[in-house]
Amino acid sequence: MNRSLLGRLPFVLGMVFFVSILLAQQPSSSVAPSVLPGFHNVNAEQQVESRFLAVPDPKLAEEHLRILTAEPHIAGSVEDKKTADYVLQKFREAGLDAEITEYKVWMNLPAEISVSMVNPPLPDYHAPRPERVNGDPFQDDPRVTPGFNEYSPSGDVEADVVYANYGRLEDFKKLEEMKVDVRGKIVIVRYGENYRGVKEYIAEQRGAAGVIIYSDPIDDGYFKGDKYPDGPWRPESGVQRGSILYMFKYPGDPTTPGIASVPSLPDSQRTPPERATDMPHIPTTPLGYADARPILENLGGQLSPRSWQGALPFAYHLGPGPARVKIHLKQDYQYRTIWDVIGKVRGTQAPDEWVIAGNHRDAWVYGAVDPNSGTAAMLEAVHGISELLKSGWKPRRTLIFASWDAEEEGLIGSTEWAEQHEKELANAVAYFNMDVGVSGPNFSASAVPSLKQFVRDVTKAVPSPAGSTVYDAWKEKRIKEGPMPNHEDSGRTTGEVRLGDLGSGSDFTAFLQHLGVPATDITSGGDYGVYHSAFDDFMWFQKFGDPTFAYEQQMARIFGLQALRMADADVLPFDYESYGKEITSYLESAEKKAAEKLGRKAPDFSPALNAANRMTTAGAAIAAKQKNASADVARLNRVLRDTEAALLLPEGLPGRPWFRHAVYAPGEYTGYAAVVIPGVNEAIDAGDDVLTQQQLAALTAAVNRAAEKLESFK
Repeated sequence: MNRSLLGRLPFVLGMVFFVSILLAQQPSSSVAPSVLPGFHNVNAEQQVESRFLAVPDPKLAEEHLRILTAEPHIAGSVEDKKTADYVLQKFREAGLDAEITEYKVWMNLPAEISVSMVNPPLPDYHAPRPERVNGDPFQDDPRVTPGFNEYSPSGDVEADVVYANYGRLEDFKKLEEMKVDVRGKIVIVRYGENYRGVKEYIAEQRGAAGVIIYSDPIDDGYFKGDKYPDGPWRPESGVQRGSILYMFKYPGDPTTPGIASVPSLPDSQRTPPERATDMPHIPTTPLGYADARPILENLGGQLSPRSWQGALPFAYHLGPGPARVKIHLKQDYQYRTIWDVIGKVRGTQAPDEWVIAGNHRDAWVYGAVDPNSGTAAMLEAVHGISELLKSGWKPRRTLIFASWDAEEEGLIGSTEWAEQHEKELANAVAYFNMDVGVSGPNFSASAVPSLKQFVRDVTKAVPSPAGSTVYDAWKEKRIKEGPMPNHEDSGRTTGEVRLGDLGSGSDFTAFLQHLGVPATDITSGGDYGVYHSAFDDFMWFQKFGDPTFAYEQQMARIFGLQALRMADADVLPFDYESYGKEITSYLESAEKKAAEKLGRKAPDFSPALNAANRMTTAGAAIAAKQKNASADVARLNRVLRDTEAALLLPEGLPGRPWFRHAVYAPGEYTGYAAVVIPGVNEAIDAGDDVLTQQQLAALTAAVNRAAEKLESFK
């Protein structure tokens, strides 16, 4: 035995011991060599994966998170740039070819934010008050911004107040039924049920003068359990910051829809901010429930519908008045620099085929859960890739890890990068997203249908801190929760865990819904009431999120294993038979809704259903070829890669052409939640039979294109 090997013996024995423990933790339901789709040499791939899975370290994840959350680091700040430099350093230490990419984007920071009571006059009421609890060491940092809504305009508004529940479309319709007029009023709505920008959007459409969005304790405060610092739920002063950009129209820099906001872009190629169609127009600001209470408590008028009642200790009324409020907002708008960090490992056999794995890094304040639990997990996934690179391994396809900036403001860093690299991304194989890595022990995922089984298979190969595999723990939790409402996927008939669909609200949006790159999104959730507040800090995470950082390790393994498998697969593991079946289920539901809402004017769905059946058949046929691929594998992979993009609509969705995917988009009136076959469903909801027919024809053509692409491989 030579001296260098002898010196490494303790390390080698330790690795052998760790891997043996890791393998012993995997039950019979974990992936067996015969069911690892896409690989000719399954044993070789499993050896690579075992080496990778042994590397992510809870203690190192804890160190990453401590460093990343040491200071508030809102997008565009000096502190934000420090986190970019840290991630760049870690990428380079891992052997990635890494760089920082800058963009110049239109954003605001709060200069002056105040809400005051005019009637009844409350001289001691000055909102928003600072966020304070007993014993949090991070809350007094002067760099913590007050609660504000990104992309709210500046303005001074004084008006009577109307309570509008969650600010959903149906809530405003209910107010109309009850003869409560919101025109010229300040509308107060609670967080939840839809994207905050949709709340402002609907209020603006109905003539409101301003909006206050508050956190009700029934949704994430003491009604749920002990409030922070005694428990994980939102305390009285906790404010949910957040963007109200109309991301359901287009995300990214408001002044550069469809093009990248690189620093050298001349102003002549930018849309003036006042003409940007995704910018709100009425002053909007958030409050915690301590500051919202005097407003709600002094509302008169009709008693609110009982389902609108929150957890504050009085009956909620609708107004208008006699509560009267003045909002004063002064926003500091300017072009600011943001920093994406991009790390690459060039592929050996298909370098132009990119596998991208991304997480955003910017936070409203400290961002321990959102997003830096994901950043820490990503860095440990990169650590695992680093150890493989040291052993001589190289990926078949180019592997890219991305740390996005300004996601919170409007998915800006990822959108600008995707728009800048649209040509190269035509060859991208997949995008894997992780926003919140960990807020608790409950794994969940969303994906395009072609990748849902892929995600299940990955989780069957990763041990859970709870014992068994992540998949088994996930399935057990799903069984206890009952079936997912209003959702169809292949798990419905196979007995597998069912995954969600991709709407918006995170960085997969530009890749899937603008460019047609297949995507997944993963998280590990739990009781988390400090979302977007100053209390989402390292202390909260240590106490309530993941005290041992074992779930950070789990998420690093899943995130990295997705990227590793996709980068190395001989045959891309896409499942288009399930995709066709899901589209069929969406069409069947839409057909029933059209009959109810449009009556005799409902269009004929049979051509669309035939197209979906054709895609299902073509998906089954190509699945047989995927299992037995021996010749012309490169062409087979091109067909599999390009099928998702065949589902793009050249003209985009009605009224929002940036969104081009025919099957998945955020809803115009939900903002985050997916609306499936959106052109068709939103036309039905609007009662527009002509538009329904047009959108059904466009969808039919897109599904037929996808089927034809699959059929092209003979």
